[in-house]
Amino acid sequence: MKIPPATRRALGRLTRDTSFLALGVPLHLLMGFLLFMVYGLVWEVVEGQDDSAPVLLGVALVLVVPTGPALTAAQRRRFRRLLGIEIARPGWRRPWRQFAYHCPAGLLLGGLETLLLAALSTGLAAATVYGWVWAVPRQWRIDHPGYTTQAFYVTVAGLAVLAAVPALAAALVRFEAHLAPGLLGPDPNEDLARRVADLTESRAGAVDAAHAERRRIERDLHDGAQQRLVSLALNLGLARATLKDLPPEALEVIDAAHREAKEAIEELDQLVRGLHPAVLDELGLDAALSGLAARAPLPVRLRVDLPRRAAPAVEAVAYFVVSEALTNVAKHAREATRAEVTVTRLGGILRVVIADDGTGGADSSKGSGLRGLAQRVRSVDGTFRMTSPVGGPTMMSVELPCPT
Repeated sequence: MKIPPATRRALGRLTRDTSFLALGVPLHLLMGFLLFMVYGLVWEVVEGQDDSAPVLLGVALVLVVPTGPALTAAQRRRFRRLLGIEIARPGWRRPWRQFAYHCPAGLLLGGLETLLLAALSTGLAAATVYGWVWAVPRQWRIDHPGYTTQAFYVTVAGLAVLAAVPALAAALVRFEAHLAPGLLGPDPNEDLARRVADLTESRAGAVDAAHAERRRIERDLHDGAQQRLVSLALNLGLARATLKDLPPEALEVIDAAHREAKEAIEELDQLVRGLHPAVLDELGLDAALSGLAARAPLPVRLRVDLPRRAAPAVEAVAYFVVSEALTNVAKHAREATRAEVTVTRLGGILRVVIADDGTGGADSSKGSGLRGLAQRVRSVDGTFRMTSPVGGPTMMSVELPCPT
């Protein structure tokens, strides 16, 4: 007879749960048994009733001390093998949490597991009582004429118990799965700190990887597409200068293509500088920002005070912030006549301040470019602040962590 899939799954869960609970009985009751034995031996030592009690007490204490870590390891293995729950290794700062699981909570859980397994055994025996009855001698059935009615009631009760056991076993397993990680695992605060450290490290790796990828793209554009465009512009310029006997229409086409090539080179050069300028790697943030200030369409006063260079990712973010800020000043700051950029390093903080004398009114919550700047700054755990009252001036302040 083929067993339906739902029944097969239910039997599989019941088998897993009962195996988990049955294995937990000795693990939960062992510590209580040892402590009870120690208590009895201590009492005998105090009363002086047995000369061998001190020796036995010493042996018992020697057994109790390593039992806690051994039981913790066994419980972790039980949860991993049977439930697929991985309990992290416990820390050493709060051993009382493990003791609380193995002794007070362990005694309670061991008692509940024993009761549930006893209910399962009793239910199985009661549900099959007719088989037990027919196994006894025939004379007993003759001497007890009402046994069939009693067996019927016992069978119904056994089936009811068996029907309740899966739900009770699942509830007890869920309770243990909720309780054990909190007491046998590491302290929640330590676990949170570890997760924060892991996330910080992984994010730093992602930022470094993105920075390296931008540098690769910059090199590929500079050494590949940009060089091809330069060669194309040179060839078009030579063609325009040497091929004088071509029709005027052809010369106009060559001249237009030459202008387009030069404009494409200029745009690509701006794109490359926006990705990651080569001067930033070679000469540092001061030289790279000086180039930005020189190319700005309005006067820019630059002051850079850096006793030593920062990390490449931090320098790249600072450069990007200044570049975008000056671009925004040129495009959106109405009536702005000058800008000021100050870059200083105080301890472990790189501070970048960009100010202009425009009419203000910039809102970082509305502009996608300003939101992108804030996200770029936060990618390295920096802070982004901006004040731009109507009437001006506008000031953008960025602080980037720069460990020594």
